[in-house]
Amino acid sequence: MKPLPAIHAILLGVVLGGPVLGLAETPKTGFLVVAPDRGFLGNRETRMVFEEFKKSCPATLTLVGRDYTGVGGEYSAYVIRAVEELKRAGTTEIVAIPLFLSAADPLLNRVIPTLPAYAPGLPIRWAPAMAEDYLIAQIVLDRVKALTQQPESEHLILVGVGAMDEKSERALKTDLERLLAYVQRYKQFREAEVVVYYDRDAEGTDKKNQEIKARILSQIAKQGRTLVVPAFIGPKFDHTMALTAWLARQFKGLNVAYRQEELLPHPNVLLWLKKTANRYVAAMPAETGVVIMPHGATQPWNDAVERIIEPLKAKYKIEMAYGMGDSQIIQDAVTTLEQQGAKRIVFVRMYALEHHVKATTDYILGLSENTPGQGHDHDALPPEQIRSAALFSTFGGYEEDPAVADILHERIMEISKDPSQESVILLAHGAKTEEDNARWLSVMNANIERLKKDPHCAKLKVIQAATLREDWPELREKAIAEIRQVIQEASKSGRVLVIADRLYGSGPYKKVLNGLEYTMNEKGLAHPLLTRWLEKGIERRHPQ
Repeated sequence: MKPLPAIHAILLGVVLGGPVLGLAETPKTGFLVVAPDRGFLGNRETRMVFEEFKKSCPATLTLVGRDYTGVGGEYSAYVIRAVEELKRAGTTEIVAIPLFLSAADPLLNRVIPTLPAYAPGLPIRWAPAMAEDYLIAQIVLDRVKALTQQPESEHLILVGVGAMDEKSERALKTDLERLLAYVQRYKQFREAEVVVYYDRDAEGTDKKNQEIKARILSQIAKQGRTLVVPAFIGPKFDHTMALTAWLARQFKGLNVAYRQEELLPHPNVLLWLKKTANRYVAAMPAETGVVIMPHGATQPWNDAVERIIEPLKAKYKIEMAYGMGDSQIIQDAVTTLEQQGAKRIVFVRMYALEHHVKATTDYILGLSENTPGQGHDHDALPPEQIRSAALFSTFGGYEEDPAVADILHERIMEISKDPSQESVILLAHGAKTEEDNARWLSVMNANIERLKKDPHCAKLKVIQAATLREDWPELREKAIAEIRQVIQEASKSGRVLVIADRLYGSGPYKKVLNGLEYTMNEKGLAHPLLTRWLEKGIERRHPQ
């Protein structure tokens, strides 16, 4: 996560307002939500989401208004009261969470340097502002989806507020453009842009805002529909005395699609608050869950996987998410765990190699901003990212565990009779690119080297790795021809043993090898040793 420009040192862990706690001490973290004073209706919205947030952790709320002048000003009483409440709760360090879209917000930057004076002796850290998290970008995307009809012929304008000068305007625009870029991952508009209105107290604000309005009107005058979407948390004294209502009046009677919905209220704001808090507090064992994602297939295939996982359910909260990175299935599993109190989730890609489906699931989980192609269709839109307050760690790649060689040894022994007269072929799924397929074969060959250390396997005529490259017709046909040729030649001078080197079953192997002389062990790698692989991976990431 990139540090906020205005409070870079704080986000690097610089402690303000007091001495650092001794390493032997366990700090009790309290959260101070710092929010703009929005007036009656807006503050009611803020308090509603805050009251839900404080159910999950020690937290207080302070409002700061546009007239904030620091210690001794009229807003000091709210800050003092909030800090004192945290002290009474036994807080030994404070994490301030800014309920502000941007770290460049001028009001936020007036508050930051004054906060230590309210809490002498307590270390204070600032969490990142809202625009840093994709959960907030999802709010904007939701607002856009509610308005758009044919994005390819529409013009989208995201509207921000609060600039005091050209420097702050540029900084605020940077965060809004991050939100816009997120929207454009999923919706391709004819044109899209960001505008930032100036604060009423800024020098030359009327002239600046008239120029911005003229810019918007010039876009509205173009052919096609224009969408105007608020991307701010603004004043809302009542429904008519609100910044969103003022914005609506600017475009009354024009060909503009507009709804008076800003960033708050929205469910993602609560998720963002909880997720932010989770980053600063260690989870207890009962607050960690596990999502396991195997490929999934028919019921016998799934049952074999469930038998591997079953022994772990007495120790961990586990949910299944079968598939190749299905966002909705993953969301359902994560939501179920969160409803059981999970704040951290270990996500297991139960695939052969560590990198399999990693790019896709890292994006879905919000661990990466890279947008991979979905499945075999690299022209598809990015998958939806999940909506969750949980923090994630991940692992995968069971075939890279040395214990897989022990499973393969068992499978060979189950069908081997006279090793000196037998050739073994380990047959796996395979990958599309030559680089990925070579990597797969390399892992299989590492297991073969382990097998050769066994006295029985050392007597085998040959142990060879092969991949079918099943999902790509041209590559598959070539692979089938090569594998059939190997089996035909080997069967002339002895038995050929084919070992299904896949999680369960033999997939299409019997069909593509029809007519050849061989003996196959089609059990696959479903084995108690994979239970141990899962357990080891979870233990490394699960608090004890």
